[in-house]
Amino acid sequence: MPTVPTSSAQTAREALAGRLKEIRRDAGLTGHDLAVRCGWHKAKSSRIENAKTAPSDADIRAWCDACGAQEQAADLIAANRAVESMYVQWRRLHRKQTLRQIQQSRVPLNERTKLFRVYSSGLIPGFLQTEGYATAVLESAAWLRDLRDNIPEAVAARLARARVLREGEHRFVMLLEQAVLHYQMGDDETMATQLGHLLSVMSLPSVSLGVIPSQGQRPIWAVETFNVYDDEYVNVELLTAEVSVTAPGEVRDYLKTFAELQRRAVYGARARTLISTAIDALG
Repeated sequence: MPTVPTSSAQTAREALAGRLKEIRRDAGLTGHDLAVRCGWHKAKSSRIENAKTAPSDADIRAWCDACGAQEQAADLIAANRAVESMYVQWRRLHRKQTLRQIQQSRVPLNERTKLFRVYSSGLIPGFLQTEGYATAVLESAAWLRDLRDNIPEAVAARLARARVLREGEHRFVMLLEQAVLHYQMGDDETMATQLGHLLSVMSLPSVSLGVIPSQGQRPIWAVETFNVYDDEYVNVELLTAEVSVTAPGEVRDYLKTFAELQRRAVYGARARTLISTAIDALG
């Protein structure tokens, strides 16, 4: 299973750093020589080559100019920007888009995906959220990131995305840790409505909903929430960022992990019992 969710981005950073190092060596320059030509401290060259510091576009141009490899700068800059897109900090994303726009930006991917695999260790998945629950979640996100957003608009956009549950030829395989049923977002009424909605959604032919019991031996601990789109792309949700995983080997790791978690989940009447118990616990 994946050891760190940022490994795709880190691997790409290291590959870019390796290309820059080769360019320097091909030019017959030491790290000190390069630093002198670029006008920066030699430690910066070392940090870039060891993937400790991400280079800017200007850094890459200066590097290539110093090594007489100007023709490679454009490709390297494009590769560097691709790395940045793999690991996107929520705060940086919110500087460019509102919560509503972020919800809407997911629509094209959702519409072209045939098979969704969703694993959640902390929240009810967005596709299954009710208005009240989604409001509580997005208000929490706005508080954490110091946002001033129109929450009702963002909630409406999130709920609109859920139409793929009932439209088109999509299939959803969703797994929830049992603890998610007891993590309360909003008041008792909000949670009761949300959990009742889960019971309703389970009857949809496009949806397979499993709950992973908290008790019992398991070979895999609760990992980070992730979504697999077909067999090609994984989106990992962290507290401060989202990570895009496209490397085939890592996608296979997530699929393997999902399959194991799927075997540990309960479905049908047993899942309904766990959800109903969570409702009863609200009093």
